[in-house]
Amino acid sequence: MCGIAGYVGYRNASDVLIDCLKRLEYRGYDSAGIAVANKKLSIFKATGEIDSLRENMPKMHGSAGIGHTRWATHGKVSKENAHPHISCDKKIAIVHNGIIENFKYLKEQLEGKGHQFNSETDSEVIAHLIEEEYKGNLEDAVASAIKNLRGAYAIVAISIDEPEKIVAVRKESPLVVGAGDGENFVASDIPAFLGYTNRVIHPNDGEICIMEKDSIKFINEKGKELNKEEEVVNWDIEDAEKSGYRHFMLKEIHEQPSTIYNALTGRISEIEPHVELEDLESDMDEITITACGTSFYAGMVGKYIIEKLARIPVSVELSSEYRYFGRKSGTVVAITQSGETADTIGAVKEAKRNGCNTIAITNVTGSSITRITDFSIFTRCGPEIGVAATKTFTAQIAVLFLIALKLGMENFYLRGDELREYVSALRQLPSRLEKVLGKEDEIAGIAKKLKDYDSIFFIGRGVNYPLALEGALKLKEISYIHSEGFAAGELKHGPFALLDEKTAVVAIVAKDAVRDKMLSNIGEIKARNATVIAIADESDEEIDKYADHVIRFPSLPEFVSSIPIAVILQLIAYHVANLRGCPIDKPRNLAKSVTVE
Repeated sequence: MCGIAGYVGYRNASDVLIDCLKRLEYRGYDSAGIAVANKKLSIFKATGEIDSLRENMPKMHGSAGIGHTRWATHGKVSKENAHPHISCDKKIAIVHNGIIENFKYLKEQLEGKGHQFNSETDSEVIAHLIEEEYKGNLEDAVASAIKNLRGAYAIVAISIDEPEKIVAVRKESPLVVGAGDGENFVASDIPAFLGYTNRVIHPNDGEICIMEKDSIKFINEKGKELNKEEEVVNWDIEDAEKSGYRHFMLKEIHEQPSTIYNALTGRISEIEPHVELEDLESDMDEITITACGTSFYAGMVGKYIIEKLARIPVSVELSSEYRYFGRKSGTVVAITQSGETADTIGAVKEAKRNGCNTIAITNVTGSSITRITDFSIFTRCGPEIGVAATKTFTAQIAVLFLIALKLGMENFYLRGDELREYVSALRQLPSRLEKVLGKEDEIAGIAKKLKDYDSIFFIGRGVNYPLALEGALKLKEISYIHSEGFAAGELKHGPFALLDEKTAVVAIVAKDAVRDKMLSNIGEIKARNATVIAIADESDEEIDKYADHVIRFPSLPEFVSSIPIAVILQLIAYHVANLRGCPIDKPRNLAKSVTVE
């Protein structure tokens, strides 16, 4: 969950590195540091904010350097444990993202050879291993050193003996190279260097990248030079900035009309009607969806949609459980916003080892998940900076909807009129979401009524049950209010004990087969004196009799309404957190991409 940056070029490296690290703040961190190579290694690191690092660091001159934001895994939060780490001879510095599983063994071996360690981290062993192997060529030393490592890593190294060179390598941890003119970059994520270049190259596991200001070379584990193609990303720096919004999260909530449009464009046609999803095959007897966090709840929504429209049995598994305990058969669909989620990547690898067909739904082209699955479907959201997922969640649902329609169409379960109705409704989504966003002031007003509760429940039935789970997750993530999601019919099996006038309940009420059951559930809640906020269809004329407050979503066919409902839930969470003065884009203890198990 760390952020890595590296630079070699014609600018002052320390200025570029600080700028790059600032753009990686969304990944979460507790300390940061940079190292610049010149006649000696200039290193400065500290705990706390990057702004503080910038203000306090001395002048550091040099045209090549590396930087890092650390999220503690091995060792406490301290200056000593912050990166970069250096070799005993103070000639080599490294930054590392990931976990070295055999670091204790390696540390003992290195200490036996006289190496002295200054930190508690697993990462420091890498600097000493490279020093042990260094014989005048940094890439050779890195190649030899990584043969001793067990675990996941993205490593960037510099040496004062070769001050105009950076060497980088990855294994199961994110790393991307930025190609400039007279300068080159390496980072954990594209937004780090997007202000300088939009030309990127994605290294594969085990490939070593050697960068100088006018060249980028890749070699494989055997030292053979590789031909790697550049990709031009269609983001600009404005995509990674707030564009006038108070928080990235709010900006990304408001981007959803366009991100849903992007997710659907070129994939649906009302004329035929038709759904096109690249090379998605239809001969699936069973599907397992595996994911973590918000993506897991998107998968749960997808289960309801696929089973109803395509009549294929679907199970949804937490990646951290499935990789060890799940039944590996049929088609496995892995959902991960970043494409780098360690547990989901591990789950896919286990599925492939057992002969499963694998599909990735992700937002990042060239990410690790896309290189190990058989087939990838991209959500096309652009960068999502806020830790709490918003636009990527609704885009994941949209893609799962397209999968359901495609499979239902090709397996002849969906009639032409029914397919046309769904396709038409999906095409209307961007304008319907604009309508929902137009209710923001109303939703902010209801947030004022919720902000002082100590506990809030979210309830729903059918496809609205996972939406309730996601609504609760969003609220607890960014407002720090205890919140839980429940299937509405389950309240009487225990959670009723917690209901009183100090508890609020957000109830999702659709005009579907279980609407009357939902109204009965709300009645039971009101009998316990809890406040009820209903999220209901705009055509529902009775809901005001049951709830204390109502937020209405546009009338849409079954399942399609899940996307505007999700946006309402995001706005509730955002405005409650904003009123409570919480750090919305960087909630405590959380990071955007969880790249360690």
